[in-house]
Amino acid sequence: MNGLENMIMAYVASYMWPFIRTASMIGTMFILGSALLSPQIRLVVCIAVAWAIAPLIPSADPHIDMFSVSGIMITVNQILIGITIGYCTELISQCFVMAGQVVAMQTGLGFASVVDPVNGAQTPVVGQFFTMLCGLVFFGIDGHLVFIDLLRKSFYTLPVGLEFITQDTWRNLFSFLGVMFQTAVNFSIASICTMLIINFTFGVMTRAAPQLNIFSMGFAVSLILGIFVLWVTVSHFMSFFIYQFDRTVDLICSAVGYECRGGL
Repeated sequence: MNGLENMIMAYVASYMWPFIRTASMIGTMFILGSALLSPQIRLVVCIAVAWAIAPLIPSADPHIDMFSVSGIMITVNQILIGITIGYCTELISQCFVMAGQVVAMQTGLGFASVVDPVNGAQTPVVGQFFTMLCGLVFFGIDGHLVFIDLLRKSFYTLPVGLEFITQDTWRNLFSFLGVMFQTAVNFSIASICTMLIINFTFGVMTRAAPQLNIFSMGFAVSLILGIFVLWVTVSHFMSFFIYQFDRTVDLICSAVGYECRGGL
């Protein structure tokens, strides 16, 4: 009877621990882990992905009891690995959300704000627009399949066990936040320079002709030119997204110890 019980527990563990890592990744993943997706649908997606990749990965030690101290530590390890991979996907969208906030504040479009359902906070419409573009491009290039494949490969480099992510990996993850700020500034630098020139011009006009109502006229001109700058910025959206996506894929590969051959 004990042999049959051990076989059943080993079979359950072979699916449960991949499910925990998968659920942790999808729960913190861009779009899939947001409030836009109901918990029921997210649970079905996690079960389907875990059921698909479980036969393709190395099995854990069948002698480890899921309800022992070692089993609990392994469960915590799977949660940390999944959260790490899912957290990296958020870095793709957050740089464009920050860039949208910069563009909105510089061009005068920041007065229009809505509640972002992805982040659960109030953000300018421009940032929400960039978030929608990120979601469309992310699924358009099968980005979700790329990260699910990286999740599958992580079971080979970080198999189910007590092998934790190293401190150097955590240091690289937090240092990657600087890359996110850098990408946001590079993406919004056109609006910053353009509005700087426009505001400088308005300042010269105010000194030359103080009787002109620069405040009422300048706001309308800033909005019109801001829309034009936004149109020019969106035309380069794809190249910046692919650049950030490739760097994020390389970050995840270094985090799980897998040698990547480029992003896309």
